Amino acid sequence: MSAPPRIFDRDLHRKRLTRAAADFDDAGFLKARAANDVVNRLEAILREFPVAVDLGARTGAFREALAASDAAPRVGLLIETDLSEAMLAGRRTLRVAMDEERLPFAPQSLDLAVSSLALHWTNDVVGTLIQIRRALKPDGLFIGALLGGATLTELRQSLVAAEIDLLGGAGSRVSPFADPSDAAGLLLRSGFALPVADVDRVTVRYSHPLKLLADLRQMGETNVLAERHPRPLTRALVARTCEIYAERFSGPDGKVDATFEIITLTGWAPHESQQKPLRPGSAKARLADALGVVEHKLPKADRSGTARPSES
Repeated sequence: MSAPPRIFDRDLHRKRLTRAAADFDDAGFLKARAANDVVNRLEAILREFPVAVDLGARTGAFREALAASDAAPRVGLLIETDLSEAMLAGRRTLRVAMDEERLPFAPQSLDLAVSSLALHWTNDVVGTLIQIRRALKPDGLFIGALLGGATLTELRQSLVAAEIDLLGGAGSRVSPFADPSDAAGLLLRSGFALPVADVDRVTVRYSHPLKLLADLRQMGETNVLAERHPRPLTRALVARTCEIYAERFSGPDGKVDATFEIITLTGWAPHESQQKPLRPGSAKARLADALGVVEHKLPKADRSGTARPSES
């Protein structure tokens, strides 16, 4: 089998996360939002999860949200992992510095796997999801949040327009994100059962586009494309980008909008006890009876496709 395409420079991503670790919480509002949403979903599932892992834990937003939740007593051992060891420093929990693309967990060793805003940086999302599914016990649960395609659409458009103005062409400076329409398909392709995908679109307002860029740096969410733009992001290009951003995406108060799209995936490792779709033709009740209407047979059609009256 051929290796997946190298979209992201994982070593550079690790360095960016390490750089961001000390001040990550100052811009950790998206991580906290996604982690709280994962915990809210866990609260509705009344079962025990003796062994759980948080992939891409960063500074522990999921652990903190879980501790304040009714679901906390149902989650036993929680293992926190991150690509950057610096993100895991300073707290007394079970922590493992590791790459989400190469999971070290034994098959069927986990009851629960969660991840909030980390997996969109993997070069092969489906391959990572397959590893997660294999590490889960049968009927184990996965809940993961990743950034979707509408994320930073304003910044993307402004950068492209600025480059065309100054350079006569545009290249890739903002990372690609998952398409929400294919989100549940990622789980199906990875072998998960009962897949569900939800989208949460968040609009954040900034006093200036530079404030957005500063937050992205503190989040460790800056560009780590393997094939990065050959020309550096100069002051002139940044200034023109900010001008276009303010012209196109500011409100009456002068603040600019920044869109973040969070896709949350929920799937279960297959198990024979799970509900399965019925076979075609196996229904025990007529739809017409359930709706309280009279059923009429459709006219038959000949091979040319022309409808003809049905025979009595």
